Amino acid sequence: MQNIDRDMSPNNPSSAPRLACSACDRQYPRDEIRYRCACGETLEVAYAADDALRQTVTHATFDSRRAARRGSAASGTWRFRELLPPFADAEIVSKLEGNTNLYPVGATAGGGPSTIGRYAGLDTLFFKHEGENPTGSFKDRGMTVGVSQARRLGAQAVACASTGNTSAALAAYAAQAGIPCFVFIPAGAVARGKLAQTVGYGAITVQVAGDFDDAMRLVQEVCADLGIYLLNSINPFRIEGQKTIGWELLQDLDWQPPDWIVLPAGNLGNTAALGKALAEARHLGLIARLPRVAAIQARGAAPFYQSYQGGFAGPVALKAETVATAIKIGSPVSYGRAVGVIRATGGVVAAVDDAEILAAKRVIDRAGIGCEPASAATLAGIRQLVAAGMIARDATVAGLLTGHILKDADTTLAAAEAGRNLADVPAERQAVARALAPFLTQPVG
Repeated sequence: MQNIDRDMSPNNPSSAPRLACSACDRQYPRDEIRYRCACGETLEVAYAADDALRQTVTHATFDSRRAARRGSAASGTWRFRELLPPFADAEIVSKLEGNTNLYPVGATAGGGPSTIGRYAGLDTLFFKHEGENPTGSFKDRGMTVGVSQARRLGAQAVACASTGNTSAALAAYAAQAGIPCFVFIPAGAVARGKLAQTVGYGAITVQVAGDFDDAMRLVQEVCADLGIYLLNSINPFRIEGQKTIGWELLQDLDWQPPDWIVLPAGNLGNTAALGKALAEARHLGLIARLPRVAAIQARGAAPFYQSYQGGFAGPVALKAETVATAIKIGSPVSYGRAVGVIRATGGVVAAVDDAEILAAKRVIDRAGIGCEPASAATLAGIRQLVAAGMIARDATVAGLLTGHILKDADTTLAAAEAGRNLADVPAERQAVARALAPFLTQPVG
């Protein structure tokens, strides 16, 4: 819990945002199109200190907007507008994102969800399901702010590199804003559901003969060459939108922070965003303490975990391989910011095998909640950390599910247990009854 001011500065929200580097303290105008500082570090949206905001922003400020059905207050992102860069109403591009469910899934929750808590070894566990956003992932929160900034700047086009969810979200929000969209994806490595969304929303898809890290390098180069606005999580306005996951989670918990927040980790933008939300909440007096953060990677795509094991001596790059394609990233761009979050919260980084991810996914799916494989890394990681004694069994834990079950239907079908898909059953009443009989003599699920 050391170096909170240096490692995770809250950058108090106010009406005068700027782009700031946490490494060298350089600052740039808000509307300068810049993603990295001259020193090479990523930038974040920072705000001038505003003591008045601490007095005016209260729990009631945000709680009073939860019943809104129209306008920005109806969005689970723009509900927290005092904590975001200011925009004119005409600049905001929104699908009323956010407002996602927080599911009690601890062992004492009852019904199907309690199987998740028993699997994890926790009585008090909650899952915040960001797969319930309009395009099926947490990326919508970042895109509503990022595309709004693109509209404010009059961008001629927007672009991203993606393993699928980013491209689907950007394509949808760009279409709503009427801005041309280009997405760079690793050829043959994006789940069909995500690719279908991207194409359906009208984006121009560039399938790169390489992996995500190749696509990320290329999109940065092409955006610089052609004057296209880049909307990966290297863009600080994406992080501003995604931090509202943390704000809404705290609100869901009646502003009582859990002991731990656990989330999947790929490009590390979400880890950075969550940390920023927690720091701001504590600065404004809306929470009394910081929860610890656990970032979970797939073992075949675990550069952040490897760096953590080495005391964060420096970033690690590797060739990523995992069934959890949403976090199949070997060189995360938000490394520095994420390191600050883990250090500032006394957090940890863990890695789980694909087999553990798929087993955890099966538990989540059978509980009637469902998620894509990357999301299941959350439960696999919680189970591992509880078994190791890192997370106490009486702790209150909140986990993030980042994508909808339909995002990667092929993996779900491929991992289905033998015998649960009753194929070639004759179209006869007695034949169907015989096929179903074994499932009526044992607990369903």
